[in-house]
Amino acid sequence: MAYVIGCDIGSQSAKAVLISADGEIVGTASHAYPMHHPASGWAEQDPADYRTGMANAVRAVVSEAGISPGDVTHIGLSSQVDGVVPIDARNRPLRSAIIWLDRRATDQVERLGEAVGADRLFELTGLNLDASHTAPKLMWLAENDPEVYAAAAQLPSVGGYAVAWLVGRSIQDHANASSTLLYDVRARDWSDELIEAAGLDRAKLPEIGEAHEVAGTLTAEAAEALGLTRDCAVVVSTGDDHASCLGAGGVRPGIVVDIVGTAEPVGVASDDPVFDDTRLVETHAHAVAGQFLIENPGFVSGGNTLWLSKNVLGVSQGELFELAERSEPGARGVRFVPALSGSMAPRWNDHMRGAFVGLSMNHEACDLARAIVEANVFAFRDIYDRLAELGLAESVRVVGGGSRSSLWMRAKATACRTPIHRVKADETSAMGGALLAAAAAGMFDSPVAAADALVELAPEPVEPDERYTEVYEEAYREYRRTFDALEEVVGR
Repeated sequence: MAYVIGCDIGSQSAKAVLISADGEIVGTASHAYPMHHPASGWAEQDPADYRTGMANAVRAVVSEAGISPGDVTHIGLSSQVDGVVPIDARNRPLRSAIIWLDRRATDQVERLGEAVGADRLFELTGLNLDASHTAPKLMWLAENDPEVYAAAAQLPSVGGYAVAWLVGRSIQDHANASSTLLYDVRARDWSDELIEAAGLDRAKLPEIGEAHEVAGTLTAEAAEALGLTRDCAVVVSTGDDHASCLGAGGVRPGIVVDIVGTAEPVGVASDDPVFDDTRLVETHAHAVAGQFLIENPGFVSGGNTLWLSKNVLGVSQGELFELAERSEPGARGVRFVPALSGSMAPRWNDHMRGAFVGLSMNHEACDLARAIVEANVFAFRDIYDRLAELGLAESVRVVGGGSRSSLWMRAKATACRTPIHRVKADETSAMGGALLAAAAAGMFDSPVAAADALVELAPEPVEPDERYTEVYEEAYREYRRTFDALEEVVGR
């Protein structure tokens, strides 16, 4: 029997999912690796860790399934977006990867804005002018590490680098390209205007292909590392948000996919580019050929609960949710602004910082725990409401670790007044990569057909609790007033 593998190259680990020709998830495996912060605001990773992580995860999942290496015919990747791995003509990395979390390129953001203008950039790319995107990082590299920039034959994303190592060809998909601030989202190609404004070299930017197209077969080095044969094909692959939406069945307009992890990207497919004049959501190319993904790339949510549990309450994240259950809807008047590292909802603002308000002597740890969960819910509502105003929201599917919290999901359904549908699969990002591989292998006619066949939802949605609809409505209004007031103090 033939099998395909989806492999997710995440911020903390590589994960592999093995799928059989009849669509059964045969096994999963993962391998962790570190993140490095050599200076304030910097975030880097060693590309060797990506190679080791993929190799160990793939070897483990094949070994545990007890199948022959030759039975794996295709691999599809999902990967963290907005990073860069400079490589030489032999596809060897020239330095550490500068990843999505890195915000060193603030001066470059200012200069790019002066050269093009934020409005023109948004008109061309559908993106906010922000240091998280790739172009400012490439500008920083050219200015601060000129020897590496000059020696680089290509400047691919993290996923683009992985494909280059696997097959010996530098290529990435439209989704990865569309998050660079160098891509014309309507023309679906690199923009010479933006490349010139950034002072970069177009020849160093990777070729762009469709995510489900075969990029090549494994090199001898990669085949040996992964324990597979050189006949195994690798698809162009896509970004993690886009793969998660695909793995959750977010392949048709109206299906909002909420990815609840350390950060919480929220996206919905669209047949046409949609430009939000409030700029709360951006316009990306999707993993599905010809589609667009209208998304907020991810406010910090699970990271807030981790911070409170570890640094304030001294409990585990699981215990934090148990504490929150002891409070009541509305957290007895306590509000939290979830902006510990800046805000991306209801407005993008790097200067914003978090705060608890409404505290009094009668409040307990459980109220703080409840308030921080509800703040994450309200930030999601900001995005969901905007997608609804744009005519894009019809239903909500949720994936990620946070989807396992019944408290969180009940509060979200109630505050947004809409049912929340859980997706059964745990590793939807790796699953999205596997669906791309399955389509390329001919198991399905397209990634959309693969998603239709394989994505399963929990039997019953989480319904709004009408007893607390007005409680959450008032709490949300207080949250927004608190955000506005705090922005006047610390957000300038």
